[in-house]
Amino acid sequence: MKKFFAFALVLAMVASLCAFTASAEDYTIRIYSNSNSSERTTWLIEAAKEAGFTIKIDDNSVISGDAQAVQAANENKDADIIFGLNEVRWGQLLNGVYENVKIMDWTPSWADKVGDYKFDGKAYGLVIQNILMLYRTDEKGTNGEKLHFAHWADLVDCGYKWYRQNKVTGTTNMNINNAMLYAFTDPTSPAGGISVEGWKILWKYCANGDCTGDKYGLDPLMRGDVQVSTYYSSSLYGNITIGGASGSFDNPLRGTLTPENWALVEIDDGTYYIAEYIGIAEKEGRTPKQTEIVKAFADWFGSAEVQAAWGDEFDSYPCNEEAAAELYDEVPAIYTIKNCSLTEVEGAGMSYADYVGEHTKEWTNILTNLGFYWPDNSSAPAEPDWDNLDWATLTQAK
Repeated sequence: MKKFFAFALVLAMVASLCAFTASAEDYTIRIYSNSNSSERTTWLIEAAKEAGFTIKIDDNSVISGDAQAVQAANENKDADIIFGLNEVRWGQLLNGVYENVKIMDWTPSWADKVGDYKFDGKAYGLVIQNILMLYRTDEKGTNGEKLHFAHWADLVDCGYKWYRQNKVTGTTNMNINNAMLYAFTDPTSPAGGISVEGWKILWKYCANGDCTGDKYGLDPLMRGDVQVSTYYSSSLYGNITIGGASGSFDNPLRGTLTPENWALVEIDDGTYYIAEYIGIAEKEGRTPKQTEIVKAFADWFGSAEVQAAWGDEFDSYPCNEEAAAELYDEVPAIYTIKNCSLTEVEGAGMSYADYVGEHTKEWTNILTNLGFYWPDNSSAPAEPDWDNLDWATLTQAK
């Protein structure tokens, strides 16, 4: 059960605990993030100000998505802090893919509170996120029938109507693809390390799925347009609560930690997890004193008090164990699902998360070149001739 949490009280605690203040030197901390909805950026700017920090962060009307956030930091060469992203993108950052963004050595005071969600000495976890498959159990859904799949891809033969996304890009969309493709890894395949059968199944998922025009899959499930849908864990409970209270839906989903008319699809493979991290960028011309200000901000933001407040405000689950304990009496069911991203890929000698990182550009190119995720089923492209495709070309950008 989620605990009552008083944001104002926590802010007061954090402000009083954070004796460090940037007022001695008027330094604005430049932040790049994909966790940057207008609500999040406003909250963070105000909370940081209360704690004595001045920050600059673009909301998602300016920067949208992890690729754009990192690319902007790389082009502008002015980043102090990067937070959000996921393991794949952080792996690229730390391996020098972005020549103008280098992550400095740093260990926060709460480094031992985030478990395995860390790149030791470089970046540390803030929020745990995963992809969920949900279904209605009422008369607008399965009428009480339980859904149990071996793989995410079994959705295409489930006999029910499902929602599917309408574009290739975006972290949530890509993570749905990662979950769908998990059962089809083949390090010997020229099709981006995925068997051709996997791409056929993903095409079927797209061709037979219901594209409702919604950005994400919760609203069509709330309306009863589909029986099965996908959504991300952060904000699920809050949006179910809001959707039910808003009166916008005739038959909304009811119940959060104890679902009443919906359930998680039980999938033997589990689901694809990511964690959002925070790291400090090296920055030419930043003085040692300014660097200390930046480090103090990063330590403050990842602290149990602030992450508990952030998690309460935005319905997200903290990596920081103390913050999670502040919010919940027990771990919510959506965060107890098996994590397939940490499973070793047979024949590859790496985790699935690393495998995704190695092949993600190829997958994006394949999806784009073959025309996946058309927004209008009435103008769907012809299914590819799977036996006669030039994968060497399809895995490259146009």
